[in-house]
Amino acid sequence: MSLLDAQPVSPDSASTASPAAGPPAAASTKPTVRDRILLAVLLVGTAVLYLVNITANGNANTFYAGAAWAGSRNWEALLFGSVDPSNFITVDKPPLSQWVMGVSGQIFGYSSASMLIPQALMGVASVALVYAMATRVSGRTAGLIAGAALALTPVAAMMFRYNNPDAAMVLLMTAAAYCTVRALPRASMKWLISAGVALGFAFLAKMLEGLMILPALGLVYLVAAPTTWGRRFGHLLAAAGAMVVSAGWFVLLTILWPASSRPYLAGSTDNSFMNLVLGYNGLARIEGREGGAGMGGQHGGVGAGGMGAGGMGAMTQHGATGAGGGGGRFGGGGGMFGSSPGITRLFTGEFGAEISFLLPSALIAFVLLLVLRGRRPRTDLVRATTLLFGIWLIVDGLVLSFMNGTTHPYYSLAIAPPIAGLIGVGAVRLWRAREDTDAVRAGIGRYGLAAMVLAGGIWGFVILDHAPSWQPWLRWLVLVAAIASAIALMIPAWSRRRIAVIAAGVGLAALISAPAAYAINGDTVAHTGGGPSVLPTSSSTHTGGWGGGSGGRAGSAAGGQSGTRMGGFENQATPAQLTAMLQGSGARWAAAVTSANAASGIELAAKVPVMAIGGFSGSDPTPTLAQFQHYVADKQIGYYLVAGTGTSAGGATPGGPMGGRRSSVGTAISEWVTSTYHGVRVGNYTVYDLS
Repeated sequence: MSLLDAQPVSPDSASTASPAAGPPAAASTKPTVRDRILLAVLLVGTAVLYLVNITANGNANTFYAGAAWAGSRNWEALLFGSVDPSNFITVDKPPLSQWVMGVSGQIFGYSSASMLIPQALMGVASVALVYAMATRVSGRTAGLIAGAALALTPVAAMMFRYNNPDAAMVLLMTAAAYCTVRALPRASMKWLISAGVALGFAFLAKMLEGLMILPALGLVYLVAAPTTWGRRFGHLLAAAGAMVVSAGWFVLLTILWPASSRPYLAGSTDNSFMNLVLGYNGLARIEGREGGAGMGGQHGGVGAGGMGAGGMGAMTQHGATGAGGGGGRFGGGGGMFGSSPGITRLFTGEFGAEISFLLPSALIAFVLLLVLRGRRPRTDLVRATTLLFGIWLIVDGLVLSFMNGTTHPYYSLAIAPPIAGLIGVGAVRLWRAREDTDAVRAGIGRYGLAAMVLAGGIWGFVILDHAPSWQPWLRWLVLVAAIASAIALMIPAWSRRRIAVIAAGVGLAALISAPAAYAINGDTVAHTGGGPSVLPTSSSTHTGGWGGGSGGRAGSAAGGQSGTRMGGFENQATPAQLTAMLQGSGARWAAAVTSANAASGIELAAKVPVMAIGGFSGSDPTPTLAQFQHYVADKQIGYYLVAGTGTSAGGATPGGPMGGRRSSVGTAISEWVTSTYHGVRVGNYTVYDLS
């Protein structure tokens, strides 16, 4: 018996049981020694891929790194996700991800390793959950394929080594999906409530994005759970209550905690959590109402239209411009980050390289699995899990495709688990269908599996061809292997099983090898900034800049460096003299500077609290001039800092957000400081002593 034929579960028999009798959960056989070894290889291999050279990323995204450092120093900063340990303002997301990194810093001390290793372990856990889901419905071979597909998805291999909140959010979304799959066979309210709890905490990782899986979970349970309509609705209401409680306690905490004694909630206009949920991190982002035209919204970036091939790109999230490279072939229409909203967004530009390698094959698997399971009972577990993966992929994918606001390609990590699940379940189910006694089903199995392999191979060739000078042999190997495998899989002479098994193995290798190449290559470079890239470049560091215009992301080897930042604080070295000055300050905040990105970079260099005027991009309405003057009068702020000559790359006046729109409070504070105090040059900074 080949590995592809291994079947340790029996979802079909569970699915056809009488609902009134309370159908048993999918019966699983005891794993063999081989099963345990293969699972260990999958998880250890994932850990190695995600952990090797992880500290090369340093502080990664310094915005979140600053908050992780603050959380490692102060429990209130940890609780609220403050940017600094003196608790002036928070990051612009809920703090769950900061809790993980901050607690690690509390235990082991802040470092790149203590911050990033927990992220990698979340990736290993996500792979394990996808393996478990696919195994329950289609056997351990499906689980191994699905787990490997997730582990080797480029965006997963990059973001599970990074300190953005997406790692925690995707782990919790995947956990919610797993709990729902466990709930389905017996209509288990306990497991469904567990899914609700996981979703609530996913909300505390990244707000509404963490709830994008909710329609899939609710609809699948309502359709497929083996109990009455009334009980299904009741179970869903209980799960919704669990979700509200697991997320709502923190919302209630921010309401009941006096605003005067907690940090300002960054991104909100009125210092309230729900304003942040419904506005900046909610519908406003989807609709593109984050800010003025050409400003990249509240993120404070330079206009998104691009400036021509190889021109200066918009570094929107971090309010700094980037030096786009030589144009490359990853053009995406000249929209934000090189890809305009539309149905093709996930297949073009940086999006395409990060998530789309297996997307065509997954969509084929979704359709064909529904066809194969079309006559099964309502409670069929395979069809229900297929619907869960498919609806999750389609709903989240469409939102990502048509978002008009700030949309980073790495957001696509949210759809990596359902793509991987469809690949694993689809490959094994189509393999088994090829020998069905029904000629139609056998044809679907043969031609469907060939279509999955061929689509993945051709699309892998297309994406690899966008970086023509990087490993040029690989794209041809993938294409030839996929074509040869597809032809062999379509031949109906299945008496030659060894040939069929070899063809299937070659086909799976062709599917996986293209994304795996980008994923493994990511270990050899450092990723930093707000928009890390999976694209192979001639640079040893992937930073957050972007190519604009028709050139899109300057990411190929021919395109040169991918966006070295200009004009901002984040990658600007803090002079030793300034570090000594800040460390010698006894003030509550050693310095104040506009934007949390600036503050985080200086904090991490000097290991002192720095006040982030205006929050994330300098546009939040805090502090007012009167409040700032009060802090200065009370000797709570040591210095006020301005980078460069006092004018940013984006045209802001001293103290303004780098490359973005200025808040009125930031402008007022800047004008008051520069007219009241004398500035001195320290390296590339102008320093105003407020003491």
